[in-house]
Amino acid sequence: MDLGIRGRKAIINGGSAGLGLGTAYALAREGVDLFISARNEARLNDACEAIRRSTGAKVVAVVADHATTEGRARILARCPEPDILVGTCSPPPYIEDFRSISEHDWRRNFELTIISPVEFMRCVVDGMAERRWGRILNIATAAAKFPHPWRILSGAPRSALTNYSVAVARQVAQYNVTINTLLPAMHDTDGIRAIYGAKAAENGTDVDWEIAEAVRSIPIPAGRFGSADDFGCIAAMFCAEQSNYITGQSLVIDGGVTNSVF
Repeated sequence: MDLGIRGRKAIINGGSAGLGLGTAYALAREGVDLFISARNEARLNDACEAIRRSTGAKVVAVVADHATTEGRARILARCPEPDILVGTCSPPPYIEDFRSISEHDWRRNFELTIISPVEFMRCVVDGMAERRWGRILNIATAAAKFPHPWRILSGAPRSALTNYSVAVARQVAQYNVTINTLLPAMHDTDGIRAIYGAKAAENGTDVDWEIAEAVRSIPIPAGRFGSADDFGCIAAMFCAEQSNYITGQSLVIDGGVTNSVF
């Protein structure tokens, strides 16, 4: 299916790995011009080159920390009028005891998970409204809707981001600008493999065994972890021309782990 976004310009913050990278690949296959930001220059350049080789898309690497004012300015200088804005970031570590979270941890995480996407939306949404076309997609976490002690540092701030996104979505929907949030969990990414790799080293097992055990014990109804490609296809759908009547929504993507009628 042609998503109708060929030639559109997209900023993908935090798109050099994980679910952001999966989203970048999906949009590149649709012919979107990408401006991908990340802090790790070597990994970012490798990711952008791989996308170019695989899809033939135009991909611009922007080395920047989107949690900072300077970083946001650098990204927007390369793409001042995006049609699509995708925001994500590396999740903070699992928290075993909420008492271990310092004030510095909260402030740094708020800069990354709330202030950055809010400031990006503020900077680009009026231009999208004037052009009568825009797609904003925030990649958050299922813990924003279903709180979990391990994800308290991630889930709590992103609940606020989701609230803000819905409020703004209602104000710009009339201009064909949509704002939605994806709430992922249980995806096989490098970050998750690092976590389960540490468990494997501690238990004398291997990563795949630990992941299989997690699938069984959680349990995950789908019977597996999701992939970045799975996720990217859904993200691209929310950026499609045909998705003009979906806005202010928060979709959990977790293989059926969480249970909610609505």
